[in-house]
Amino acid sequence: MNQLLVEKLADYVDLGPKEYKAFLEIDRKFFVPPGFERKAYEISALPLADDSTISSPLTVAKMTKYLELEGVDNVLEIGCGSGYQAAILSKIVRRVFTIDRICKLVEIAKERFKRLGLYNINVKCDDGRRGWREYAPYDRILLSAYIDNIEKDLFSQLKDNGFILAPVEKGGVQIITRFYKNGKKEEFEACEFVPIKKGIEK
Repeated sequence: MNQLLVEKLADYVDLGPKEYKAFLEIDRKFFVPPGFERKAYEISALPLADDSTISSPLTVAKMTKYLELEGVDNVLEIGCGSGYQAAILSKIVRRVFTIDRICKLVEIAKERFKRLGLYNINVKCDDGRRGWREYAPYDRILLSAYIDNIEKDLFSQLKDNGFILAPVEKGGVQIITRFYKNGKKEEFEACEFVPIKKGIEK
């Protein structure tokens, strides 16, 4: 079933060999909430705690593609959620760092990563808008929730030749956008993510 999902994703997104292999190796059924197993292979978002969602696999494929991961060593993800995006990234880059403000989701994600033998993912519960300075700088910073403005502190945790990939609201529409340290930005396509929130939920 997972292979059929990946083949379907490849019809929409031009996945490179490493990306395609990553989606094959990470079965989405391990990341959906209890009761939604039948929907694991559908191209749809599914609910998690506190209005969070596990993104549509098509959205995850698009964000993975826009990250341009060839030659990338590390990625910081803000908005771990189910851990599905981080798991995909872990098969492509050497180190993944992921944050979520909902500690319950973090503990569940940690168990999933351990069960699947994904030991190159570091995860913590925190307000992700501040980033994770301890392991900076990062080649890529990915926001898996939409935001109005990128915090300056995040740019200080980015390598000079890296970029931040984030859904940003513009004119009432969320747009997948790349932000560079020199102020340059590239806009790609409309998307739909939950908003990034402040604080930590124990």
